[in-house]
Amino acid sequence: MFLPVIMAGGSGTRLWPLSRQLYPKQFHALTGEQTLLQETITRLDGISAESPLLICNEEHRFLVAEQLRQIGREETTILLEPVAKNTAPAIALAALYATRNGEDPLLLVLAADHFIRDVPKFHAAIEAAVPLAERGKLVTFGIVPVRAETGYGYIRRGETLGDHGYAVASFAEKPDADTAERYIADGGYYWNGGIFLFKASRYLDELKRYRPDILDACVSAIGTTEPDMQFVRVDAKAFTACPSESIDYAVMEKTSDAAVVPLDARWNDIGSWSALWEVQERDSDGNALHGDVLALDSRNNLVRGEARLVALVGVEDLVVVETKDAVLIAHKDKVQNVKGIVDLIRKHGRHEHMNHREVYRPWGHYDSIDFGERDQVKRITVKPGAKLSVQMHHHRAEHWIVVRGTAKVYKGDEVILLTENQSTYIPLGEIHALENPGKIPLELIEVQSGSYLGEDDIVRFEDRYGRS
Repeated sequence: MFLPVIMAGGSGTRLWPLSRQLYPKQFHALTGEQTLLQETITRLDGISAESPLLICNEEHRFLVAEQLRQIGREETTILLEPVAKNTAPAIALAALYATRNGEDPLLLVLAADHFIRDVPKFHAAIEAAVPLAERGKLVTFGIVPVRAETGYGYIRRGETLGDHGYAVASFAEKPDADTAERYIADGGYYWNGGIFLFKASRYLDELKRYRPDILDACVSAIGTTEPDMQFVRVDAKAFTACPSESIDYAVMEKTSDAAVVPLDARWNDIGSWSALWEVQERDSDGNALHGDVLALDSRNNLVRGEARLVALVGVEDLVVVETKDAVLIAHKDKVQNVKGIVDLIRKHGRHEHMNHREVYRPWGHYDSIDFGERDQVKRITVKPGAKLSVQMHHHRAEHWIVVRGTAKVYKGDEVILLTENQSTYIPLGEIHALENPGKIPLELIEVQSGSYLGEDDIVRFEDRYGRS
């Protein structure tokens, strides 16, 4: 038995405009019906493992919880990071949490945004790594390379360890093209995929040896955990003081007990739009098309249409991604530069790197379908049984019109039920709340008007999701 630790942080900026800071790539369905996070979890079915421990950022907690609920894993524990500190501290928190009762499980550390097509080979590689991990080795899974890739770090294997593994001779940074070609010709190199297996205690021992500052900060942070439903919060002040470092730099490149087990399971980290094109089904012209897309005399393109028809005529090797509030057009050879566009958006004080037009909340979601200087129109969807916080606004009034389902409206001392085509008015300063008492989603149109319409003009008095 071992404990899967799934790291669900990261912003996925190279997959903008689909991936945003508050809704990054691991929460999107990119390669199938399930999201990348859900695929990571269900990929573990069929092997002897405990229920996984998830690590995510505080601001993503309800996204994670909802996606777990959708696949029937709502009891999964979610460890919350108050700030992102890279992989070494995140794994330290998981190891400390896993050993809190005197246990010492094998930790299978996975990223939530990877794609693995050959699941049986993935399972076989894990089983092959178990004896090494039980002997105290810190195992990393080396991806068997299929080309000379400059976007990944490399692992050079050393002496043979047992039937399936090798000692790690060295790690190499992302190489230039000539060096990558030399690695492939040599045959003793693997891509560094960031998947690990080791005893929790062995990781903590090596972290104490090489980065005691990280371990001390994480011990302080985990010492005052605060359970909240399935969430576990650590001490924010202590964890914020922790240095930010990757597991490779903090431990794996320093320890004398690093081992590598080859993984040849058609792995891909979906690190760019061109990487997604590689793993998706394509038509006879090499086009990977998603959504309402028409292509004429066009080849080897990736197109995702989210909200409207996208038409291509006579183009090749393009990436076209259309969302409700942004469109990306890039050459497939230049998609690594998409991060630069995100930086430019941030520099100009825009918001398209943060949120989609459609924003998800623990109670449902809303879509800002129109806005002006002093007015905004939203389409709000509330899940059955869910309730928005008891709140008020200083700068805006609201009209609500129900278009589907039943709304239970709390307005001052009044409680009313509204059904389809009925409406109500919430004056500026009125304490109010909205609840869906029914069995189907509640959909309503909200018209806001006032001098300031920002989401931070909310004073919460009561909230079942801990946001008051």
